[in-house]
Amino acid sequence: MKIEDYKHLKFERREHGVLVVLLDNPPANATTQGMHSELQFVFETINRDPETKVVVLTGAGTRMFCAGGDVKAMEAHVGDPMASVFGLREATRIIYAMLRLEKPIIARINGHAIGLGSSLALFCDLTYAIETAKIGDPHVNFGYTASDGGALMWPQLIGYARAREALLIGDPLTGKRAAEIGLINKSVATLEELDAAAYGMAERLATGATMAISLTKVAINMVLRRQFESLTEGHIGLELMSSMTEDHEEAVKAFFEKRKPVFKGR
Repeated sequence: MKIEDYKHLKFERREHGVLVVLLDNPPANATTQGMHSELQFVFETINRDPETKVVVLTGAGTRMFCAGGDVKAMEAHVGDPMASVFGLREATRIIYAMLRLEKPIIARINGHAIGLGSSLALFCDLTYAIETAKIGDPHVNFGYTASDGGALMWPQLIGYARAREALLIGDPLTGKRAAEIGLINKSVATLEELDAAAYGMAERLATGATMAISLTKVAINMVLRRQFESLTEGHIGLELMSSMTEDHEEAVKAFFEKRKPVFKGR
């Protein structure tokens, strides 16, 4: 499969071998079923693409980087454990592929990055965000276990104490706060500054000693890959358990009814 064969992701080739991967499903850029499926393969395709030296992952528009999973898909999966298993396995394959990507990947976080959207951003090698962007993993607020990468990466980046608070409550951080505590590399005030930070770094890497940069990335990710690949089956099981609870069903209903969910702990 070639870059040109993908239907649910958009791409832009820039100078010096920089490839922009665009999550384009406005206004929220939530991952549709087609986009979710393609994300598990696209990073393998990029690994084999001789024209690409550096990847920039971003969202369409100025409001959202990615709102995460499509809540309509969650509704369809309620009471259907096999559909949940399929979706969870796809999500873990996306993270596998990102960790195995040998080329540097930069997150240009142009707006809110929520749920799977936050995992897509935080599993990038370098992360730059608008100060007002909200970055959060609110799985628990949907009666879900935060297991599609969040439970691994948040503690790695900001330590267990802060990660527990963020994941157990599910409240998002602003881009400014995320940068202050080391969740992301840098936050900026304007889109112009964001472009300068993300694309400027992409060009610097793409015009550097790309083989040495690539192999250094591989070396850094060895520990993360080992941890993720040893834990992921357990994480899938925990999230599958939560997907069959009454609390999860209630959270999905409350979302569509535009009200606060009433959880019962079962």
